Amino acid sequence: MPQGKTPRKVNVIGHINPDTDSICSAIAYAYLKNQASEMHCEARRAGHISRETEFVLHYFGVEPPRLCTDVSPQMKDIDIRRQPGIDAEMSVKAAWAMMRDAEIDTLCVTDDADELLGIITVKDIATANMDLFDTGVLAAAHTSYLNILATLEGQMAVGDPEARVECGAIYIGAASPDQMEEYLHRGDLVLVSNRYENQICAIECGAGCIVVCGGSALPRTIAARAAEKGCCVITTPYDTYAAARLVSQAAPVRHFMRTQGLLKFSVNTPTEDARRVMASVRHRYFPILDEAGKYCGVVSRRNLLNLHRKQIILVDHNEKTQAVDGLAQADVLEIIDHHRIGTLETDGPVYFRNVPVGCTATIIFQMYLENEVDIPRHIAGLLLSAILSDTLMFRSPTSTPQDQQAAQALARLAEVDIPTYAEQMFEAGGDLTGKTAEEVFLSDFKVFSRGDAKFGVGQSSYMTARTRAAAEALVGPYLQQAAGQEGIPLVFYMFTDVQAESTDLMYCGPGAEKIVQRAFGVTTTGTSGKTVLPGVVSRKKQLIPPLMAAMQEQLL
Repeated sequence: MPQGKTPRKVNVIGHINPDTDSICSAIAYAYLKNQASEMHCEARRAGHISRETEFVLHYFGVEPPRLCTDVSPQMKDIDIRRQPGIDAEMSVKAAWAMMRDAEIDTLCVTDDADELLGIITVKDIATANMDLFDTGVLAAAHTSYLNILATLEGQMAVGDPEARVECGAIYIGAASPDQMEEYLHRGDLVLVSNRYENQICAIECGAGCIVVCGGSALPRTIAARAAEKGCCVITTPYDTYAAARLVSQAAPVRHFMRTQGLLKFSVNTPTEDARRVMASVRHRYFPILDEAGKYCGVVSRRNLLNLHRKQIILVDHNEKTQAVDGLAQADVLEIIDHHRIGTLETDGPVYFRNVPVGCTATIIFQMYLENEVDIPRHIAGLLLSAILSDTLMFRSPTSTPQDQQAAQALARLAEVDIPTYAEQMFEAGGDLTGKTAEEVFLSDFKVFSRGDAKFGVGQSSYMTARTRAAAEALVGPYLQQAAGQEGIPLVFYMFTDVQAESTDLMYCGPGAEKIVQRAFGVTTTGTSGKTVLPGVVSRKKQLIPPLMAAMQEQLL
């Protein structure tokens, strides 16, 4: 990577409605990639974490990953032009010079805290300069004499440069003193030449400021009389014509900037939303606010052409229906999984590691060994927890000797006793105190498809028959509503008793009962929407394949 260039962040993320394996594997794999590669990886979660996972993270002192439910490109994924904001007191002339030098037609006005106050465009400046009859602009804008001095490249011979123009108009004192007396008003800013009589006349008529043009020397008598009358005196090298053209450009940009109905975007605004807004207006540049709501730059339509898609590593799934939204608009770099190969497609080749073991964490443990990266205690604890959760402490038929060997090694590193720790973890996961039916239902729910058939399967594991029965009473009545909310016709839910190695399967939807009968050879009552499946504890290996086979037969 080029020296000094910060690597782009890569999100490591599991499936929606994440289980313990999905969360823990994301954290552990992000840590591994950061240690063994030049990638800058961050673990993310695609949904709320379960109580089991909460227990695991708290036990090993790990903060939950940040939530990420959509990886569609946002404004932060394009090249934002880091154009500095300008001070509201900047003169129109200085703003125009900045636009010219930076080759930009829009400047954003900010305060000291980078809060966006308004914008000013070339069109605004052109309009201001074309208003030749607005001779009171300096007073109306309470223009500082510092601005006038900078605009006219002048010097303050008499007066306070920190003061402001509070009244009067711009007057060119080229006429005779008699005419000046008729048209000049108190407080006016008067542009005069080196003619002594015009200078003294303007001062005696109550001018607020005289601008002596052409680089003329200021007589001491003029300076003294101006000080007596409270009249400021500025000298400038510009002739009267040039000074007259320039002086109104000393007005601050705040007097002309747009403050109402500003079209601005956050760095988190989806690019598609921004594209639609940009297409509806004729503006060229648009302000961008960072995550704290502070101004950080501008973008144009052209910037949208140079889009940097989010970079993603998927763990514990490879199904499109289980992935976060917007995955088709992201760059998938790697997939680490232990499930069947699903429906996910990528734009190009990716590193895909799929191993028939009981848990993704087992694969990641093997990758730590292959890369010779030390496993700290908290990472070992997370990987161990994922293996125990996914294999139901090796009771699941998906469990393999590799899972058990990994768990034993990780338990030593994590300094825990497997049976004792597993019981605590499962008990925490089975705690229903204060939980709603929706929370329990979504704690580990996945959507699958077979041909045109689409169905969802959830699973909760419990250490006692009492907690399992309580969960069934809570979730059972909710299944029909859940099917509607998830937009799927068929829902199956496994209430697994870890100790008894048995599952109560609840189901709803058209034809669900016949599918269950055909898949498992059981007799159902037709009224309860529930059947008992002794020895069935694995969704991946014991439930999904028979269900898919039964659905296929029903379609034939």
